[in-house]
Amino acid sequence: MNNNLLYRLLSTIFILPLCLFLIILGGNIFIFFLIICMSLTIIEWHNMTKNMLIKLCGFLFIIFAFYSTYQIRFDSNNEQGLIFFLIILFTCIFTDLGGYIFGKIFKGPKLTKISPNKTYSGVFGSFFCSILFIHIILFYIKLFYNLNFTFDLKFFSYIFFISFISQAGDLVVSYFKRLSNIKDTGKLIPGHGGILDRIDGMIFAFPVVFILDFYLK
Repeated sequence: MNNNLLYRLLSTIFILPLCLFLIILGGNIFIFFLIICMSLTIIEWHNMTKNMLIKLCGFLFIIFAFYSTYQIRFDSNNEQGLIFFLIILFTCIFTDLGGYIFGKIFKGPKLTKISPNKTYSGVFGSFFCSILFIHIILFYIKLFYNLNFTFDLKFFSYIFFISFISQAGDLVVSYFKRLSNIKDTGKLIPGHGGILDRIDGMIFAFPVVFILDFYLK
């Protein structure tokens, strides 16, 4: 195991449980956590981009992305807001994880020059892992909660769509990193890079889901 993979694993083991604890806890502590994450993301975006118009548009988008995240977590009209939030979150996480693992194992043709490490096998792995593990997680959650979620074709398509948006967000951030000639947006998280490197898919998935679920009903 190389050092980068070891750092990546150790960081995930420490950070993921902490984030889950804050998400489940909710309240002002989670709001403060969101503000910190948003501020760090804005700083990384500011340092990465030089064009003032692109920089400003990025600031506005990041603010809206975190506002969407807040609204989904604390939606008073959705009694299952936390579960809904976690489904989106874990879809993005397993999308990223599936792409990384399948890409490393199977390699194969490159997806795009925008992100040289992305492969078609990674894309398949992203879809496969997100759908598989959300299905498993949902099964066990339903043992403890009275949920209306059923893993039917509609829900399958929903997870597939979130995974697609998450991968698209990853590519968009990769494009701007490539323009800036940098590998990572920061060095905050050992083995992962900056916070924007880790939430690039999420900051696209949450606002898209927010728009679809709250404005297009």
